Amino acid sequence: MNPVRSGNPPIEGQGRRGLGPEAHVLVVEDDAAMRHLIARLLRENGFRSTGVRDGREMWETLRNTEVDLILLDIMLPGASGLELLRGLRAERGSLPVVMVTAKGAEADRVLGLDLGADDYLPKPFGRRELLARVRAVLRRAHSPTATPAEPLAHATVQRLRFDCWTVDLARRELLAPGGTVVDLSGAEYDLLLAFIEHPHRVLARNQILELSRGRLADPNDRSVDVLVSRLRRKLEGKESGTAVIKTVRGSGYMFVPAVERVV
Repeated sequence: MNPVRSGNPPIEGQGRRGLGPEAHVLVVEDDAAMRHLIARLLRENGFRSTGVRDGREMWETLRNTEVDLILLDIMLPGASGLELLRGLRAERGSLPVVMVTAKGAEADRVLGLDLGADDYLPKPFGRRELLARVRAVLRRAHSPTATPAEPLAHATVQRLRFDCWTVDLARRELLAPGGTVVDLSGAEYDLLLAFIEHPHRVLARNQILELSRGRLADPNDRSVDVLVSRLRRKLEGKESGTAVIKTVRGSGYMFVPAVERVV
């Protein structure tokens, strides 16, 4: 991460427009200097921030404090960040988590996304990138309509349907054919919206990432394949013979069902 000097002014663009008052970010990082720098940067740019050293302190903080997002380093003493992510998804559902990984650790990034991380931040990273990713994940988690992936979520459209599935735009929920709410991470929900906004159209990996996460991406980034695989498992199930998301070899992916807008 670029050095954060004492007294640095907030980075322009500030604030957390549309995110509500002072989102609380929990920074889980065992390097004390890095932890303090990140926490201070967040505070200087309109967030509440708490820094902890390991999983034990993370769980203790979560028991006593409301947290809006966790910035979770993978390399931690005791339980690793990936182990903690498994526990968070089991106990805290869709609480937004941004994983921090070492440069070039693609396997860790892929595994983190597969376990349900909303985004990842490779080291070394800059101040602007950290803030941009935190804001983007919080917008996806807390704004029902104002994310780059949701142009369909205007006042007259309340739900989208495909096959026997329903997406409730106001609640940011996916309902299974029987009416049960399907647990989706913020990244999975945005990916689904990117697909249902462009049914029957082949989308390349970089297009999908730009549509679903609102940022330019390396076309070789495997995170889109991991997210598609996760979403497929939830939509198609083990016994289903119907493909909802079709792989177009050498080109990308295509959303197969017709989509109906419901007022």
